[in-house]
Amino acid sequence: MEIGELNSLTEILTEYVGNAFEAAGYDREFGLVVRSNRPDLGDYQCNGALPAAGAYGQNPRDIAQAAVEELGAAVQDGVFAEVSPAGPGFINLRLDDRFLARHIHSMAQDERLGVPEKAEARHVIIDFGGANVAKPMHVGHLRSTIIGDSLQRLFSFCGDRVTSDIHMGDWGLQMGTLIMAVKRRQPDLPYFDPDYEGPYPEESPVTMADLQDYYPEASARNKSDPEALEASRKATRELQEGRPGYRALWQHFVDVSIASLSRDFDSLNVHFDLWLGESHADPYIEPMIETLIDAGFAVESEGALIVPVDKPDDKTEIPPLMLLKSDGAVLYGTTDLATLAMRMAELEPDAILYVVDARQSLHFEQVFRAARKSGVVPQSVDLEHLPFGTMNGPDGKPFKTRAGGVMPLDDLIQMVRVKARTRLQEVDAAQEYPDEEREEIARLVGLSALKFADLINHRARDYVFDLERFSSFEGRTGPYLLYTAVRTKSILRRADELGLKAGDIIPAAGAEERELALKLAELPDVIAHVYETRAPNHLADHVYNLAIIFNRFYREHHILSEENAARQASWLALSHYSLRQLETVLSLMGIEVPERM
Repeated sequence: MEIGELNSLTEILTEYVGNAFEAAGYDREFGLVVRSNRPDLGDYQCNGALPAAGAYGQNPRDIAQAAVEELGAAVQDGVFAEVSPAGPGFINLRLDDRFLARHIHSMAQDERLGVPEKAEARHVIIDFGGANVAKPMHVGHLRSTIIGDSLQRLFSFCGDRVTSDIHMGDWGLQMGTLIMAVKRRQPDLPYFDPDYEGPYPEESPVTMADLQDYYPEASARNKSDPEALEASRKATRELQEGRPGYRALWQHFVDVSIASLSRDFDSLNVHFDLWLGESHADPYIEPMIETLIDAGFAVESEGALIVPVDKPDDKTEIPPLMLLKSDGAVLYGTTDLATLAMRMAELEPDAILYVVDARQSLHFEQVFRAARKSGVVPQSVDLEHLPFGTMNGPDGKPFKTRAGGVMPLDDLIQMVRVKARTRLQEVDAAQEYPDEEREEIARLVGLSALKFADLINHRARDYVFDLERFSSFEGRTGPYLLYTAVRTKSILRRADELGLKAGDIIPAAGAEERELALKLAELPDVIAHVYETRAPNHLADHVYNLAIIFNRFYREHHILSEENAARQASWLALSHYSLRQLETVLSLMGIEVPERM
């Protein structure tokens, strides 16, 4: 392998150490190299001698010593400054500063920052769990949106073809309930006349505000009035059977809801490829059920139609997936299975990821098992539920308004923006800028606080959103990262004004510079790990630690006044590359960086 070839640094070092194990008479797979957990002893380490000892029946220390001796050539070639065995069989590796500088320079010259695209791109569908028609977005939708958006950005960056789908809840009893609610208020509309032949009005007779007002009242009526409930069910059946007036009115519900949802998603800078709903899978339900019955996968049980999905080795009971209730009504599981059938027929994905909260884990286990068992989804297509925990308030309970209600998402976004304005005033940032620019900076700072607070936690964990803490320009926060990136931009602008240019990255002259180079080298491995685990918190960890290390480097090195021209040009190159990493990783988290602050 040629030094400077754009593999990750751990891959390059693993190649060297794997060769050493092989030359010493052992399997090269034991040469895996990782970052050292004892940086005082080495930059990287190999722990392979310990498992090799079990495989070969030898002393691990002797195996490590044999591999170290074979690595002597790599030391002579200037890859390693020092290679030494330690403890019961660890190998500590300290890089030659010249080798490290050349590697970082090659990463900095690459348009992808040294991160290779996947060798084989796949078509990945990301399902965002879906907001509902006629219902406003609330804080409960936030985690799916933020995590799903980060994953769609990351998968695209890695080279996959990504199709993101909001998967709206736009079908079922809720729609019939709304149709009846509108009929009670505006009975003379043509949508309710079975003899009307159209065309129906292009303008919606209801607004999103109307729908939000109508539904709670109509839903409560259904619970207390059996006749109202039956009327809603009848309207739902007629809608699904294709009654023209109901379909036209339903389309208005969908359109005004999408317009409202789009504003919320746009304010978060989150965008989807598809705005499909459960309704899109409806044509697939009947033929799918017929196929499942004919093939013997769907069977009757107490009047209902089910697909048994339990397995002999199940540790806990897995109930069957119910397709039809005893009255013939379909359920969410039916629609989700039909959605899989639709996606396989129309989109031909290689993988489908569902970013939906952890409470739906059993549901997806049932649906996935039914899909596999019946052949709706072939074994070659990955199905993954990526569960996430709850966003809680400082009291440790699900985030709510002061009155105790569910907080609308727009209210939360406005709250963090107001807080961002206050924080900017406190640190005397952007105060002399034009009002429009200052407001845009406040928007970006607020979103950075909101998104980083979510993504710094593993998606499966509950977390506490403390606006006071996460909006600070100090500590483990989004605003701190924006401040670091903006300050770096300012340094580079000043250098450009002075006519100073970045040059080749040369061997480090101090500990801070070396530490920065080692952190920058980690990016390809971080990206690969996030891709494999579907866990964006590793992006957040990397960019936060990079910001800390860069700030330490900046404090100790007076870049603009450095008299050694080669050293100054190298520091400018490191600063440029650090900024590119900061901005790229933040972008993968859906966080934008302003030009100044």
